[in-house]
Amino acid sequence: MFTELNSILNTTPDSFTQGEFILVSDRQSDASFLIHHFLSFYLRARCRVCFLGLVQSFSHYSAVSQRLGVSLAQAKEKGQLIFLEGLKESLSILNPQEANTGSQAMDFLRDPAVGLRSLYEFVRSSVSSSGGAEEWGPSVLLVDDLSVLLSLGVKIGAVLDFSHYCRATVCSQQQGNVVMLVRCDGEEDEEDDGDDEGSERLLKGLSHQCSLTLQVQGLPTGYCRDIHGQVEVCWRRRQADGQHTQKKLFQYKVHDKGASFFARGTSSAVL
Repeated sequence: MFTELNSILNTTPDSFTQGEFILVSDRQSDASFLIHHFLSFYLRARCRVCFLGLVQSFSHYSAVSQRLGVSLAQAKEKGQLIFLEGLKESLSILNPQEANTGSQAMDFLRDPAVGLRSLYEFVRSSVSSSGGAEEWGPSVLLVDDLSVLLSLGVKIGAVLDFSHYCRATVCSQQQGNVVMLVRCDGEEDEEDDGDDEGSERLLKGLSHQCSLTLQVQGLPTGYCRDIHGQVEVCWRRRQADGQHTQKKLFQYKVHDKGASFFARGTSSAVL
């Protein structure tokens, strides 16, 4: 959990906005450090977390969370964390010799044309079930990363439908929060093609659904040892007279046990 980012977002584990859909994206950079932040943040807030880890193993997330002072193994044992290890689940489906002992959440891999109903049902049942003997706070859905579904053959319309139903279930019905990561590889203004075109369309579609976006980008000037990139934070609030948007740009540096955020041009490296 990054305290400087909490200050920027005006939130703490003891006091945060419920019913939010937070969209994290990256372009020519890596925004996964924000997923680790939100994972540790909501676990510290005693939320019930459903994590769809589609690109990394549980061991990877556990090792990073350990450095941030959170034990994923303990959270799973207590029933606070429900973790879908997409890589392992995929292996049991794609390799017939593997014993199929997992859930049916990744059944769409057998036929991507059927959509993501099985994955949504996994999310719905996870956030609706009781979390063991302890009382937990609002439900939270984390997805890392949504755009990988496009690479697996799922249509963009099915992915947008999935995000819409997840938002309706978690944010509207349960007043919980959703955090999703989308990766875009190309330049923002360049002509799109192939999978990246799908990622761009997915990003635009999700931008209309979310209330907060954090867009991570590389520095326009190129590599810098002391500044790893910049993140644009955009708040979207619907009011009686329409939707109001507020944007702020920050630069950041990722450390072994956290990250620093500062206004553009105020890093000690350039002062």
